[in-house]
Amino acid sequence: FMVEYDNVEERKNALARLIGIEDTVWVRVDDFDKVFAIANEDLDRSAPDKTSAVHFMRVELTPEMVAAAKQGAAIKAGIDHPAYKKGIELPEDKRDSLAGDLH
Repeated sequence: FMVEYDNVEERKNALARLIGIEDTVWVRVDDFDKVFAIANEDLDRSAPDKTSAVHFMRVELTPEMVAAAKQGAAIKAGIDHPAYKKGIELPEDKRDSLAGDLH
């Protein structure tokens, strides 16, 4: 995901509102449960007064989810932060590309 704020002042305000956003990013394959991302394993990137502008995340899907994705199941992704809620279904070409990378 990329949430972008070109305006410096708007970005500063958003980073203050979006503390904890990295813990609300998810992926969902078909009708399985949402899987929330594991973020910033190398170090904590947030401060008490703002979140970082960059977070590194990974998602651990079950073997069943991987198999479903490889068979063409829908893949959705989103953010469930109180100040920013968004969800999308990946277009077929992006889904196929992602599914091809899964082991």
